Amino acid sequence: MPCLAKNIIHISEAKAASDFAGVLARARAGEDLAKPVRGRSISECIALAKTHEEETGKIPVFNADFAADVEEIVTAYRPKD
Repeated sequence: MPCLAKNIIHISEAKAASDFAGVLARARAGEDLAKPVRGRSISECIALAKTHEEETGKIPVFNADFAADVEEIVTAYRPKD
């Protein structure tokens, strides 16, 4: 189950390998470490948002820049009449 915690630190495998002691220290300090996630589809994002709302009772809120980007994408790919 994906986690939507806001304090997740994304670490690449290369970074983890090159600074294992530092990454381990961060984990011991309580930081949530995750491999970077790239290229989620809109349907995956919607599913994650629904799951988050069901589990927490809170509706996810996107920042204004993200919302504007999504609106621009949707508008650009909307079929023309």
